[in-house]
Amino acid sequence: MSLAHTAAEYMLSDALLPDRRGPRLKGLRLELPLDRMVKFVAVGFPLLLMSLAFAQEFSSGSPINCFSPSNFSIRQAAYVDSSCWDSLVHHEQEESGQYKTKSLWPHKALPYSMLALAVVMYLPVLLWQYAAVPALSSDLLFIISELDKSYNRSIRLVQHMVKIRQKSSDPHVFWDELEKARKERYFEFPLLERYLACKQRSHSLVATYLLRNSLLLLFTSATYLYLGHFHLDVFFQEEFSCSIKTGLLSDETHIPDLITCRLTSLSVFQIVSLSTVAIYTLMVPVIIYNLTQLCQWDKRLLSIYEMLPAFDLLSRKMLGCPINDLNVILLFLRANISELISFSWLNVLCVLKDTTAQKHNIDTVVDFMTLLAGLEPSKPKHLTHQVYDENP
Repeated sequence: MSLAHTAAEYMLSDALLPDRRGPRLKGLRLELPLDRMVKFVAVGFPLLLMSLAFAQEFSSGSPINCFSPSNFSIRQAAYVDSSCWDSLVHHEQEESGQYKTKSLWPHKALPYSMLALAVVMYLPVLLWQYAAVPALSSDLLFIISELDKSYNRSIRLVQHMVKIRQKSSDPHVFWDELEKARKERYFEFPLLERYLACKQRSHSLVATYLLRNSLLLLFTSATYLYLGHFHLDVFFQEEFSCSIKTGLLSDETHIPDLITCRLTSLSVFQIVSLSTVAIYTLMVPVIIYNLTQLCQWDKRLLSIYEMLPAFDLLSRKMLGCPINDLNVILLFLRANISELISFSWLNVLCVLKDTTAQKHNIDTVVDFMTLLAGLEPSKPKHLTHQVYDENP
């Protein structure tokens, strides 16, 4: 019998989780995987396009090529290119003989507009970092620590029960004390459950998360408006008529009124515009999906941790509207599942519980580990019948 008790002690000792004494949870993820992907795309892609625009400008030289008159010298032709690029205004003659002007400044502002877009798209990330991350990290550290500690307390409790059963000469006294402890709920540690229940009445994290994704959608819509209003108007215009007869040159008769110029960077302009629309269009469904995650509970995670004593948010139907801080915390617990050492153990015990639930009354990890340690989770029937026979 001592060999069985020794094996039970070894089994329970192996089930205990290691105590974390070093730096606390260095790899804690404070952004959901899809949110991180959206951040890299929304901020990094405009920076990539900005680099492409600058690289094209530096590699090909002048972004425009003006067809100066043949009697112009090289320096005069260079002046025409520089002047037309500085003004970047298209002159079009109407039927009345007057000239109508149209600015082509989006070509010149292309790399800087991509830089501005990247900065604007980073603002929701900064909002999340400064408004939500400090409180979220504190909540996750406490909850992850308490979940693992609650699991360890359950295992130590079973170890204590096994030792008491070994020392108890009368099994009736042991089972009476055990049933009394369960009736008085001595095995439960309600601090974590009450803390999570309080988080259902808090909305600071969920408000910040909703604001972050709403701002991303708003800035994406503003990007569409900018591209549609300014880029679409000059999207197909490769040539334009430039006038250099300004200032001291306004009275020069040998200078033509208009000089035709061609935009050599039009292909890059078109690629940047189309790719921005395409990538941001693909990003919108991901943002909407992130928002819809707040409309449902992660009941799979909760059901596994209901194996812990006093963690019955589901069975007591304590979950209400999912749009609150608790749902956000559950999403981040799922993202940090590798930091929850107790999750893998409880997941295995939950699967085993489903296979043995028809034969034994198993509700918590205490009941299951009691069974594995060689004790019945409830008073054996022969002891119950014996008490009934002694006290008819």
